[in-house]
Formats: sequence, structure tokens, C-alpha cells
Amino acid sequence: MKLEGKIALVTGGSRGIGKAIVNALSEKGARVAFFYHSAEDRAKEVSSSMGALAVKCDVSAANSVREGVSEVKERLGNIQILVNNAGVMGRNMKLLDIDEDDWDNVLSVNLKGAYLVSREVVPQMIESREGKIVNISSVAGKNGGTVGVHYAASKSGLIGLTFALASELAKYNILVNAVAPGPVDTELLSDEVKKRLAELSVLKRIATPEEIAHTVLYLIENDYVTGEVVDVNGGRYMD
Repeated sequence: MKLEGKIALVTGGSRGIGKAIVNALSEKGARVAFFYHSAEDRAKEVSSSMGALAVKCDVSAANSVREGVSEVKERLGNIQILVNNAGVMGRNMKLLDIDEDDWDNVLSVNLKGAYLVSREVVPQMIESREGKIVNISSVAGKNGGTVGVHYAASKSGLIGLTFALASELAKYNILVNAVAPGPVDTELLSDEVKKRLAELSVLKRIATPEEIAHTVLYLIENDYVTGEVVDVNGGRYMD
């Protein structure tokens, strides 16, 4: 897929990996919209600097998603590219400390959010007879990670969602893939944690958001890759 003029939606696009993806798509000539939840000042900054449409949306709430996707369509047109990036890590990491609210919050944003947004966007892709969906999973979805069972379960669920949608939507020329990053250099991690996690990689560093965005672009631009999970973890997970 050539990105020039294509309509793209990135969830969780106001910071970190999402922001890098918004920038990468914009630089390729796509017309980009992104969802943000609460960081309005950051969203305005990204919108201004990258020429992207910022839309406030709670991806875990069906009505909010419906309204957000409708706004993007009204402002830009049918969405042909979707990157389900919005995610949270949760407050607690240990099974016995995770209560139902912790579990529900993480699963609602990370997994239910991808389902809700995809459900609203896919009809537009079917109408356009083309589409690319990239889900941002995690190495935790494959090896359990270090963040907690709720996070690992949500990211593993995204991989299953990717496989199921790739099979279901291929007949409409909609390709669905996932990226499974290891630790990424964002503000969600302290300097101490970044240093510790870097030691777990054979490359002895963690990824930059731009390196994840580069992989997302590859999956969008390639028209013969679907149902794949691309690992970007510096050799931390080798299967």
C-alpha cells in the first residue's frame, strides 16, 4: 500500500510509540487522525507539529469509539489504515495484588479497545475494498513479561485477535498483523527500569519508539504479509 493520501487512525497517539507512528505515517504522506484519552495539551502539540487530527476518545467505551470514528470519517473520509496502539500497564503486577478493577481496566483498554475500534473501522475498509490493521502487542504476550498477568493476558489476546481477523477479513483485501515490542524508551519507564531491562536484551539496550514505528510502516506498506506477529525486542525473545 502506498501511503500518500491514505486515511489512517492511530489510537493512543499523543505520546510514546503512538506519537512516533503518527509522525511516521504523516511523513509518508498519509492523512492521519489519532485518538487520545486525557492528555489534551500533548494531543494539541502532536496535532500542530504533525498536521494530524486529534480526537478525544475512550477506546474502552463503545459509544465514545463510535463517535470518535464517525468524527474521523466526517473530517477525513473512510479509514484505510488502523493502528490499535492504545494501552495501559495497570497499577499492580502480582496476581494476588491485582483486583477486579485492575484486571478490567487493563483488559478493557488493551484488548476490548482494539475490538471496539476495529468493529467500527472495518466496515469502512470493506467499503473501500482495502485496509491495513496493525495491533501493538508486546513480548509479554508471548513470554509473560514482567508487568503482570493482566497485561500479559491482554497482549496475548491481541495476538489471537490478529490471527482471527487476518483469516476473516482477507477476502475483503484487509490485511491484519501485529508488532510485539520488548521494552521501549518512553516516559512510562523510569531510568532505573530502562537500565535493568536493557540488560535483558542481547543488544544491551531498549528500543526507541521510532524503531517500533518503522516496523509498523513495513507491515502497512507490504501487501503480502498478513496474520503475522513481528518481534522487535532486541533478541530478548527468540522462538
